[in-house]
Amino acid sequence: MGNYFTNPVLPGFYPDPTVCRVGDDYYLATSSFELFPAIPVFHSRDLVHWRQLGHVLDKKEWLYVDANLFAGGMMAPTLRYSDGTFYLICCNFADSGNFIMTAKDPAGPWNEPVPLPDVPGIDASIFFDDDGKCYVTSTGQFDFADCTEQGIWGAEFDPGSGKLLSGKKVLWRSALRGAPSSEAPHLYHIGDWYYLITAEGGTEHYHSVVIGRSKEPLGEYMGCPHNPVMTHRHLGKNYPIGNAGHADLVQTQNGDWYAVLLASRLVDGFYKNMGRETYMVPVEWEDGWPVFSPGTGKIEFKYPVPALPESAAASKPPEIDNFDSNTLDINWVFWGTPYQDFWKLEDGALKLKALPHAMARPLKRIDMSKPVEKKYDDNVSCVLRRQCQPDFEACCSLKFDAKDKEAAGLVLLQQCNHQLRIEKRAKTVQVVLAECSIDCPPFLPAFKDNTTEHILAEHPYESETVIMRIAAKGQDITVYCNDLLLCHVDGRLINTEEIGPMTGTMTGMFATSNEAASDNWALFDWFRYTEN
Repeated sequence: MGNYFTNPVLPGFYPDPTVCRVGDDYYLATSSFELFPAIPVFHSRDLVHWRQLGHVLDKKEWLYVDANLFAGGMMAPTLRYSDGTFYLICCNFADSGNFIMTAKDPAGPWNEPVPLPDVPGIDASIFFDDDGKCYVTSTGQFDFADCTEQGIWGAEFDPGSGKLLSGKKVLWRSALRGAPSSEAPHLYHIGDWYYLITAEGGTEHYHSVVIGRSKEPLGEYMGCPHNPVMTHRHLGKNYPIGNAGHADLVQTQNGDWYAVLLASRLVDGFYKNMGRETYMVPVEWEDGWPVFSPGTGKIEFKYPVPALPESAAASKPPEIDNFDSNTLDINWVFWGTPYQDFWKLEDGALKLKALPHAMARPLKRIDMSKPVEKKYDDNVSCVLRRQCQPDFEACCSLKFDAKDKEAAGLVLLQQCNHQLRIEKRAKTVQVVLAECSIDCPPFLPAFKDNTTEHILAEHPYESETVIMRIAAKGQDITVYCNDLLLCHVDGRLINTEEIGPMTGTMTGMFATSNEAASDNWALFDWFRYTEN
């Protein structure tokens, strides 16, 4: 690395980063959507090497997320520190809305979530002022003189009770008139001004970072004359980094400023296999306004390292997991809260029960206006980890005596029903491609999806144990069984932009009885993941 660090600082599906400093230590958290445990938390001393401490939400009774769209669930946390306590506020987009949690140590334990019925909207954020007062900001739909659009409101807030201490006041509508999706608000008190950073344009290609300032925390915010302060939408869809937006600022103990933000790497065209990742750029202040990435105004892949003590090496998943521990590695996650007992580590292997939940099934609309119908007996039996680079290989050893409609194997999954699976079924090993199309966003009443599955290759097997392997070179994916090449697959088929790049590709192991009753278990002796 030399005297430079490389972006993204958190490669893979780690979107909506939020950062805070406590003394010489930095802490960062990101969204996790429908993954469990939820909201990964990281620590660094140099802003470059990030070591995962754990997850904020790691208790099943605290979090309900359904294995559905993959883009519901835990969205856009804000992590802050005040007077010996860490605070995290977030929205469960697939269930109960906004909530707040506290901890003395971000590694945990965290206290039970406090629901925030008085705080509607998404991307809620909190801010502690120098006088000890606390404020909350969030999104809402407001009637302005010329139109109705989404804006940002703020209020004084009691973080202990979760109650508002003042009425809601509209602080901001958008930097561009009529800009969609004004969201991701963060308040700061810097010098004589209060600054409000938000995102707008939507989290896809037109994403951006904008900023306003006011003399009062709940005042009227005046926009920066060179808004947006960061975007890549003007660089075109062939630029290697897209979707730049959703930023949070942090000042080092030496007085330097940086911003963490999300963006996506393009892979062989306008496809974003890793989804939205965490990037970092330097920030300088000129004439009372921030300049992101001075000199170029865009996210670069390399920057000089911050003038900070170097941290220990960043955490990284083991290349091979032999499942010889009594707990899963911190990088393994579940799709949806795992209420059923469908997995166990036993005799040096990971065992997954073939549950009825199919890997691809019709999707449900998200409707936050009514209580979620919670199903505790409808889990999907799979464990996943993030794809972090364009070129990688995932491989596992599977022992499974498949019967009837049962299947188990290796999966690449992005955006719910976009999947590539190599699965052992009764008598054959199949390569299955699942694709999904939708008519409108999942939060609109007219939402419906159309999922299709295609068998790309099929091969009989003789042994009870098979070695499954998926190797990717960008969008060129090759699928093997016991070193026999089964097929090549165009990876763009599971990295479509049609339903939005909210999430990144996950890979891992699964077992299903495809809606039938079953007591069968799949045994995975090891899993290997390597990157080039």
